Amino acid sequence: MTLRALGLGLGLTAAIFALFSFAGHLFFLEGRRPFQLNFAAGAALGLVLGLLIHRILRVPHQKAASAMALTAVPGMLIMAAVGSHFAVFFPDLNPSLDKVFGSLMLWFYGFCLAGALWSARRP
Repeated sequence: MTLRALGLGLGLTAAIFALFSFAGHLFFLEGRRPFQLNFAAGAALGLVLGLLIHRILRVPHQKAASAMALTAVPGMLIMAAVGSHFAVFFPDLNPSLDKVFGSLMLWFYGFCLAGALWSARRP
């Protein structure tokens, strides 16, 4: 389970990084509605991933929280480094968006962990 979870976490991190590298300008549109939609989508995707992590990694429900934690750790660590050097990694984006990026990553991974905790409650 450990290597699969870490591998999934690294793959997910690479996908998020690629998404923001190529389409980051679409995530940071001006206005309240796009901001709310980004965070709602991050919450929904994170929750779905957390609720399904036991199926994705083929682990029992009781191990869902630890599997999700192992999956989230690489992304949280790498995205923290990316956020602290936002202008280096995303030169086409406004450097002041680093806070929004970091918040969105925490929001996503928080909902991942919440979904996994909910899934682990099942008998």
